[in-house]
Formats: sequence, C-alpha cells, structure tokens
Amino acid sequence: MSQRIILITGANGGLGCAIATAFLNESAQNILWLGVHSRREQADTLAAKYTGRCHIVTLDVRKPESWKQVVAEILSTHKRLDVLVNNAGAHQDSLLAMMKPESWHDVIAVNLDGVFHGCQAVLPAMISQRAGRIVNIASLSALLAPPGQANYAAAKAGVVGLTQSLAKEVARIGITVNALCPGYVETEALAAMSDEERKRALEKVPMRRFGRPEEIAATVRFLACADAGYITGSALKIDGGIL
Repeated sequence: MSQRIILITGANGGLGCAIATAFLNESAQNILWLGVHSRREQADTLAAKYTGRCHIVTLDVRKPESWKQVVAEILSTHKRLDVLVNNAGAHQDSLLAMMKPESWHDVIAVNLDGVFHGCQAVLPAMISQRAGRIVNIASLSALLAPPGQANYAAAKAGVVGLTQSLAKEVARIGITVNALCPGYVETEALAAMSDEERKRALEKVPMRRFGRPEEIAATVRFLACADAGYITGSALKIDGGIL
C-alpha cells in the first residue's frame, strides 16, 4: 500500500483516537495529522507512540483561516492530502423552547460549518490529485431526531445533505464523500449519562449493547480504502438496529 496522508479532526476524543489508531495499524505507510482544539492529552499519547507518523496540529474547525493554515502545513510537508475525516463535534442539548440562541449557533458552527470549511479547504488539493476520500461523522440523530437535540439533529442532518450534494459534484474526478451515522457509542457523551439514562438508552438498541469506537473506526477505514471506490454519497447508519 502506498503512502497516504490523513487528517482527522476532533482527534482527542474516544472516537477520534479510535479512528486514528485504526489507520495507524492499517499500514506503516499511513501518515496522520490529528486536528485538536482545546484538549490534546490522548492525541499526545498517540503521537508519542507513533513518532514520525502521527503529527498534532491546532485546528478550530469553526474558522476557515484555521483550516487553511493546517492544510497549507500538510501540503508543504507532503505535497498531497488523501483522506479527511470530519469527526469534530459538540452537544448543547436543550428543549427548543428553552434553547439559548448561542447554543443553537455554537452547535451548528462546530458540527455543520466545520464540515463545510473542512471540505472546502481540502478540495483544491484533492481535485488537483484527482483522488481523495472524505468521511463525515454525522449521527443517528440526523435520521431519527430525538427531543432535546434540535440544534444537534439539524446540524447532523445538514452534514448528510452536504455529503450527498458534494459527492455528486466530485464523483467524476475520483473523490468520494460519505457520511456515517453512529447511534449510541461508548464515548465521552455516553460516559456522562446517569445509570438510569444508560438503561433507557440500552433498551432502545435491539442488539442490547452499545457500539464500540473501534467498530465505527473500522467503517471509516473501509470507506477511505481503495476497495470502497464505488461508494459515495452514502449515509451509513451504525446503530445496532435502532432504525
């Protein structure tokens, strides 16, 4: 397998680190750039373990200038960028009637605007290469919106729409764009639930277990590989059978 240059956002959380680890274990030729914002402890651990193959960059996905700086640094180092995984996300759950306007705008900015800015930042390089893989992490909330998540569900539904539209725009030049819609996964968000909330959530899952970050990561890795070259514009749910 030839060398691939991979950028992953939100790379300090459980899911981001699982995705990074999957690519690092896939091939010694994979070079990763981990985009982090406010926290980097887990990313630092990965970078220390995979010295020379795992780089950390400060990236605020809400700001197009931050994206431009990061992509420029990657291109100046490697002259190409093969895979973008838009994984950064944020919650501020509330019933809509009581939702503060800033909660709406903040969640949209991270979850939807961040994907827009990221795709736009990497497209010139991928178009020039006539090759590339973009994987956007949406959510089951995009397809089955729960109460109390009007902002998050709207943002993730927007990610699915963006994915499907962009996939059509770049399909003829060798770039694929896909979205994943995970359900309940054992990450920080689930860890923050009370025992009663976890019990209620588990009752909704026909498999009667929560997903593992490694299971989502394996799907990301597949969508980024050569064998998935005919898959584009998909919104793949990974939810244990909820929907």
